[in-house]
Amino acid sequence: MDFVEQLNEWGAAKKPFVFLIDFEQKKPLAWTVEDCPDWFQYKFTKVNSLKQPNPVLVHQELPPIASLIKHPIALAQYKHKFNQVLDALVKGDSFLINLTIPTPVENKVDFQTYFTRAQSKYVIWLKEEFIAFSPETFIQIEAGRIATFPMKGTIDAKLPDAKNTLLADPKEFAEHATIVDLLRNDLSRVASKVRVTNFRYYEEIQTQNGIIGQVSSSIEGELPADYASKIGSLLYELLPAGSVSGAPKKKTTQLIASIEGQDRGYYTGIAGYFDGSNLDSCVLIRYLGADQQYQSGGGITFQSDLEAEYQEMLNKVYVPVF
Repeated sequence: MDFVEQLNEWGAAKKPFVFLIDFEQKKPLAWTVEDCPDWFQYKFTKVNSLKQPNPVLVHQELPPIASLIKHPIALAQYKHKFNQVLDALVKGDSFLINLTIPTPVENKVDFQTYFTRAQSKYVIWLKEEFIAFSPETFIQIEAGRIATFPMKGTIDAKLPDAKNTLLADPKEFAEHATIVDLLRNDLSRVASKVRVTNFRYYEEIQTQNGIIGQVSSSIEGELPADYASKIGSLLYELLPAGSVSGAPKKKTTQLIASIEGQDRGYYTGIAGYFDGSNLDSCVLIRYLGADQQYQSGGGITFQSDLEAEYQEMLNKVYVPVF
Protein backbone atom coordinates (compact mmCIF):
# COMPACT_ATOMS: atom_id res chain seq x y z
CA MET A 1 0.00 0.00 0.00
CA ASP A 2 1.43 3.41 -0.90
CA PHE A 3 1.60 6.35 1.47
CA VAL A 4 -1.49 8.22 0.24
CA GLU A 5 -3.61 5.06 0.29
CA GLN A 6 -2.47 4.34 3.84
CA LEU A 7 -3.55 7.78 5.05
CA ASN A 8 -6.88 7.40 3.23
CA GLU A 9 -7.45 4.04 4.87
CA TRP A 10 -6.69 5.38 8.34
CA GLY A 11 -8.93 8.37 7.64
CA ALA A 12 -11.82 6.15 6.54
CA ALA A 13 -11.38 4.12 9.73
CA LYS A 14 -11.28 7.32 11.85
CA LYS A 15 -7.92 6.17 13.18
CA PRO A 16 -5.74 8.96 14.66
CA PHE A 17 -2.33 9.35 13.05
CA VAL A 18 0.64 11.70 12.78
CA PHE A 19 2.68 12.38 9.67
CA LEU A 20 5.66 14.15 8.11
CA ILE A 21 5.91 14.94 4.40
CA ASP A 22 9.09 16.43 2.95
CA PHE A 23 9.09 19.30 0.44
CA GLU A 24 9.97 17.03 -2.50
CA GLN A 25 7.54 14.32 -1.27
CA LYS A 26 10.25 11.66 -1.54
CA LYS A 27 10.40 10.36 2.05
CA PRO A 28 7.06 10.79 3.81
CA LEU A 29 6.51 9.23 7.22
CA ALA A 30 3.32 8.41 9.11
CA TRP A 31 2.28 6.38 12.12
CA THR A 32 -0.93 5.70 13.97
CA VAL A 33 -0.78 7.64 17.22
CA GLU A 34 -0.60 4.44 19.24
CA ASP A 35 2.39 3.21 17.19
CA CYS A 36 4.28 6.51 16.95
CA PRO A 37 7.96 5.89 17.84
CA ASP A 38 9.66 7.92 20.56
CA TRP A 39 12.13 9.29 18.01
CA PHE A 40 9.36 11.49 16.63
CA GLN A 41 8.12 14.09 19.12
CA TYR A 42 5.55 16.79 18.46
CA LYS A 43 3.60 19.68 19.92
CA PHE A 44 0.57 20.75 17.94
CA THR A 45 -1.91 23.38 19.10
CA LYS A 46 -4.13 20.98 21.06
CA VAL A 47 -2.09 17.79 21.44
CA ASN A 48 1.48 16.65 21.96
CA SER A 49 3.56 13.51 22.29
CA LEU A 50 4.21 14.25 25.97
CA LYS A 51 0.71 12.91 26.74
CA GLN A 52 0.00 15.97 28.87
CA PRO A 53 -1.31 19.50 28.32
CA ASN A 54 1.04 21.73 26.36
CA PRO A 55 3.29 23.23 29.04
CA VAL A 56 3.27 26.97 29.59
CA LEU A 57 6.67 27.93 30.90
CA VAL A 58 5.94 31.07 32.83
CA HIS A 59 7.09 32.19 36.25
CA GLN A 60 9.64 29.39 36.35
CA GLU A 61 13.23 29.98 37.35
CA LEU A 62 15.01 28.30 34.47
CA PRO A 63 18.58 28.96 33.39
CA PRO A 64 18.92 31.16 30.31
CA ILE A 65 19.74 29.54 27.00
CA ALA A 66 22.49 30.95 24.82
CA SER A 67 21.57 32.33 21.43
CA LEU A 68 22.72 30.62 18.27
CA ILE A 69 25.99 31.91 16.87
CA LYS A 70 25.41 32.43 13.15
CA HIS A 71 27.95 31.98 10.36
CA PRO A 72 25.93 33.14 7.34
CA ILE A 73 27.04 33.10 3.74
CA ALA A 74 28.48 36.37 2.49
CA LEU A 75 26.16 38.89 0.88
CA ALA A 76 28.01 38.36 -2.42
CA GLN A 77 27.18 34.63 -2.31
CA TYR A 78 23.56 35.37 -1.53
CA LYS A 79 23.49 37.89 -4.37
CA HIS A 80 24.41 35.16 -6.88
CA LYS A 81 21.29 33.14 -6.03
CA PHE A 82 19.18 36.28 -5.66
CA ASN A 83 20.13 37.29 -9.20
CA GLN A 84 19.21 33.84 -10.51
CA VAL A 85 15.77 34.35 -9.00
CA LEU A 86 15.47 37.79 -10.61
CA ASP A 87 16.46 36.34 -13.99
CA ALA A 88 13.63 33.80 -13.74
CA LEU A 89 11.19 36.56 -12.81
CA VAL A 90 12.30 38.69 -15.76
CA LYS A 91 11.76 35.74 -18.10
CA GLY A 92 8.23 35.38 -16.77
CA ASP A 93 8.84 31.87 -15.44
CA SER A 94 7.48 32.87 -12.02
CA PHE A 95 5.80 35.77 -10.23
CA LEU A 96 7.21 34.89 -6.81
CA ILE A 97 9.98 32.52 -5.77
CA ASN A 98 10.73 31.54 -2.19
CA LEU A 99 14.53 31.44 -1.90
CA THR A 100 15.99 29.61 1.09
CA ILE A 101 19.57 29.38 2.34
CA PRO A 102 21.30 27.20 4.97
CA THR A 103 23.16 29.08 7.71
CA PRO A 104 25.77 27.17 9.74
CA VAL A 105 25.29 27.82 13.46
CA GLU A 106 27.09 27.09 16.70
CA ASN A 107 24.63 25.56 19.09
CA LYS A 108 25.50 24.22 22.54
CA VAL A 109 21.97 23.25 23.58
CA ASP A 110 20.58 19.74 23.21
CA PHE A 111 17.40 19.29 21.19
CA GLN A 112 15.57 17.76 24.16
CA THR A 113 15.93 21.06 26.01
CA TYR A 114 14.75 22.94 22.96
CA PHE A 115 11.73 20.68 22.58
CA THR A 116 10.75 21.02 26.23
CA ARG A 117 11.18 24.78 26.50
CA ALA A 118 10.42 26.17 23.04
CA GLN A 119 7.64 28.77 22.98
CA SER A 120 6.19 28.22 19.53
CA LYS A 121 2.81 27.38 18.04
CA TYR A 122 4.26 24.11 16.75
CA VAL A 123 7.39 22.18 17.72
CA ILE A 124 8.36 19.15 15.65
CA TRP A 125 11.38 17.00 16.49
CA LEU A 126 12.54 14.10 14.34
CA LYS A 127 15.49 12.79 16.29
CA GLU A 128 18.80 12.55 14.43
CA GLU A 129 17.29 14.77 11.70
CA PHE A 130 15.91 18.17 12.79
CA ILE A 131 13.85 20.25 15.16
CA ALA A 132 11.46 22.91 13.86
CA PHE A 133 9.79 25.74 15.77
CA SER A 134 7.05 26.64 13.34
CA PRO A 135 4.73 29.62 13.78
CA GLU A 136 2.84 28.77 10.56
CA THR A 137 -0.22 26.56 10.16
CA PHE A 138 -0.48 24.62 6.89
CA ILE A 139 -4.13 23.57 7.09
CA GLN A 140 -6.60 22.94 9.87
CA ILE A 141 -9.79 20.92 9.52
CA GLU A 142 -12.55 21.21 12.11
CA ALA A 143 -16.12 19.98 11.73
CA GLY A 144 -15.75 19.63 7.97
CA ARG A 145 -14.33 23.11 7.43
CA ILE A 146 -10.80 23.57 6.09
CA ALA A 147 -8.70 26.66 6.73
CA THR A 148 -5.21 27.80 5.82
CA PHE A 149 -3.24 30.77 7.13
CA PRO A 150 -0.49 31.87 4.72
CA MET A 151 2.26 33.88 6.39
CA LYS A 152 4.11 36.37 4.18
CA GLY A 153 5.86 39.52 5.33
CA THR A 154 8.13 40.08 8.32
CA ILE A 155 9.74 43.06 10.01
CA ASP A 156 11.85 43.88 13.06
CA ALA A 157 9.10 44.90 15.45
CA LYS A 158 11.46 47.28 17.28
CA LEU A 159 11.50 49.60 14.29
CA PRO A 160 9.38 52.76 14.63
CA ASP A 161 5.77 52.16 13.60
CA ALA A 162 6.73 48.64 12.49
CA LYS A 163 3.17 47.38 12.01
CA ASN A 164 2.05 50.18 9.70
CA THR A 165 5.38 50.18 7.87
CA LEU A 166 5.00 46.49 7.05
CA LEU A 167 1.32 46.71 6.11
CA ALA A 168 1.96 49.72 3.86
CA ASP A 169 4.98 48.24 2.05
CA PRO A 170 3.96 47.71 -1.62
CA LYS A 171 6.41 44.85 -2.15
CA GLU A 172 5.10 43.02 0.93
CA PHE A 173 1.50 43.65 -0.13
CA ALA A 174 2.09 42.25 -3.62
CA GLU A 175 3.93 39.19 -2.29
CA HIS A 176 1.24 38.45 0.27
CA ALA A 177 -1.62 38.96 -2.20
CA THR A 178 0.04 36.57 -4.66
CA ILE A 179 0.28 33.81 -2.06
CA VAL A 180 -3.28 34.38 -0.82
CA ASP A 181 -4.55 34.06 -4.39
CA LEU A 182 -2.48 30.89 -4.89
CA LEU A 183 -3.77 29.25 -1.71
CA ARG A 184 -7.35 30.29 -2.35
CA ASN A 185 -7.03 28.48 -5.67
CA ASP A 186 -5.41 25.47 -3.96
CA LEU A 187 -8.24 25.14 -1.44
CA SER A 188 -10.79 25.40 -4.25
CA ARG A 189 -9.43 22.10 -5.60
CA VAL A 190 -10.53 20.23 -2.46
CA ALA A 191 -13.28 22.42 -0.95
CA SER A 192 -16.31 24.52 -1.89
CA LYS A 193 -17.36 28.03 -0.83
CA VAL A 194 -13.72 29.09 -0.43
CA ARG A 195 -13.24 32.65 0.74
CA VAL A 196 -10.69 34.90 2.43
CA THR A 197 -11.99 35.56 5.94
CA ASN A 198 -9.22 37.84 7.20
CA PHE A 199 -6.78 39.54 4.84
CA ARG A 200 -3.36 40.63 6.14
CA TYR A 201 -3.51 40.67 9.92
CA TYR A 202 -0.42 41.54 11.95
CA GLU A 203 1.10 39.42 14.74
CA GLU A 204 4.31 39.50 16.75
CA ILE A 205 6.61 36.62 17.70
CA GLN A 206 9.20 36.73 20.45
CA THR A 207 12.68 35.48 19.55
CA GLN A 208 15.99 35.38 21.38
CA ASN A 209 17.03 38.40 19.31
CA GLY A 210 13.90 40.47 19.86
CA ILE A 211 10.39 40.58 18.44
CA ILE A 212 9.53 39.86 14.80
CA GLY A 213 6.35 41.28 13.30
CA GLN A 214 4.63 39.19 10.65
CA VAL A 215 1.55 39.32 8.44
CA SER A 216 -0.87 36.44 7.79
CA SER A 217 -4.29 35.90 6.21
CA SER A 218 -6.97 33.29 6.77
CA ILE A 219 -8.78 31.39 4.01
CA GLU A 220 -11.62 28.92 4.62
CA GLY A 221 -13.77 26.45 2.73
CA GLU A 222 -16.20 23.56 3.19
CA LEU A 223 -15.14 19.96 2.61
CA PRO A 224 -17.34 17.14 1.24
CA ALA A 225 -18.86 14.81 3.80
CA ASP A 226 -16.45 11.96 2.96
CA TYR A 227 -13.25 14.00 3.30
CA ALA A 228 -11.80 11.76 6.02
CA SER A 229 -11.63 8.77 3.67
CA LYS A 230 -9.64 10.94 1.23
CA ILE A 231 -7.44 12.72 3.74
CA GLY A 232 -4.16 11.57 2.18
CA SER A 233 -5.28 12.54 -1.31
CA LEU A 234 -6.44 15.92 0.01
CA LEU A 235 -3.05 16.66 1.58
CA TYR A 236 -1.13 15.76 -1.56
CA GLU A 237 -3.45 17.88 -3.69
CA LEU A 238 -2.32 20.91 -1.67
CA LEU A 239 1.43 20.21 -1.63
CA PRO A 240 3.93 21.75 -1.62
CA ALA A 241 2.86 24.60 0.64
CA GLY A 242 2.38 27.70 -1.49
CA SER A 243 3.80 30.11 1.09
CA VAL A 244 7.22 28.45 0.89
CA SER A 245 7.31 27.73 -2.83
CA GLY A 246 5.77 30.45 -5.04
CA ALA A 247 3.57 31.02 -8.04
CA PRO A 248 2.88 29.40 -10.39
CA LYS A 249 3.65 26.50 -8.10
CA LYS A 250 4.78 23.73 -10.48
CA LYS A 251 7.26 25.82 -12.47
CA THR A 252 8.46 27.64 -9.37
CA THR A 253 9.30 24.43 -7.51
CA GLN A 254 11.40 23.40 -10.52
CA LEU A 255 13.22 26.73 -10.35
CA ILE A 256 13.77 26.33 -6.62
CA ALA A 257 15.42 22.94 -7.17
CA SER A 258 17.71 24.43 -9.81
CA ILE A 259 18.66 27.61 -7.94
CA GLU A 260 19.03 26.16 -4.46
CA GLY A 261 20.94 23.18 -5.85
CA GLN A 262 19.85 20.60 -3.28
CA ASP A 263 16.72 19.00 -1.89
CA ARG A 264 15.14 20.83 1.01
CA GLY A 265 14.07 17.55 2.57
CA TYR A 266 11.76 18.01 5.54
CA TYR A 267 12.49 21.74 5.63
CA THR A 268 9.40 23.56 4.27
CA GLY A 269 7.57 20.24 4.19
CA ILE A 270 4.64 19.70 6.54
CA ALA A 271 3.80 17.83 9.72
CA GLY A 272 0.34 17.05 11.02
CA TYR A 273 -1.95 15.30 13.48
CA PHE A 274 -5.30 13.75 12.49
CA ASP A 275 -7.55 12.80 15.44
CA GLY A 276 -10.01 10.74 13.40
CA SER A 277 -12.06 13.73 12.32
CA ASN A 278 -10.12 16.96 12.71
CA LEU A 279 -6.63 17.80 11.49
CA ASP A 280 -3.95 20.27 12.52
CA SER A 281 -0.76 20.74 10.53
CA CYS A 282 2.16 23.10 10.15
CA VAL A 283 4.74 24.18 7.61
CA LEU A 284 8.21 23.09 8.74
CA ILE A 285 9.97 26.43 8.98
CA ARG A 286 12.27 27.87 11.68
CA TYR A 287 14.22 24.69 11.09
CA LEU A 288 17.46 23.57 12.77
CA GLY A 289 19.07 20.44 11.38
CA ALA A 290 21.03 17.93 13.42
CA ASP A 291 23.98 18.93 11.19
CA GLN A 292 23.82 22.43 12.75
CA GLN A 293 22.51 24.01 9.56
CA TYR A 294 19.64 26.43 10.14
CA GLN A 295 17.38 26.84 7.09
CA SER A 296 15.63 30.13 6.38
CA GLY A 297 14.57 32.39 3.53
CA GLY A 298 11.80 34.48 2.04
CA GLY A 299 9.78 35.33 -1.04
CA ILE A 300 11.47 37.24 -3.86
CA THR A 301 9.58 39.45 -6.33
CA PHE A 302 10.53 42.18 -8.82
CA GLN A 303 10.27 44.69 -5.99
CA SER A 304 12.63 42.85 -3.62
CA ASP A 305 15.71 44.59 -2.28
CA LEU A 306 18.87 42.47 -2.08
CA GLU A 307 20.10 43.63 1.32
CA ALA A 308 16.63 43.60 2.86
CA GLU A 309 16.03 40.01 1.73
CA TYR A 310 19.45 38.96 3.01
CA GLN A 311 18.70 40.51 6.40
CA GLU A 312 15.25 38.88 6.53
CA MET A 313 16.88 35.51 5.91
CA LEU A 314 19.23 36.13 8.88
CA ASN A 315 16.46 37.47 11.15
CA LYS A 316 14.64 34.16 10.79
CA VAL A 317 17.58 32.23 12.24
CA TYR A 318 16.54 31.90 15.88
CA VAL A 319 15.27 29.50 18.50
CA PRO A 320 12.19 30.62 20.52
CA VAL A 321 13.55 29.67 23.92
CA PHE A 322 13.97 32.36 26.56
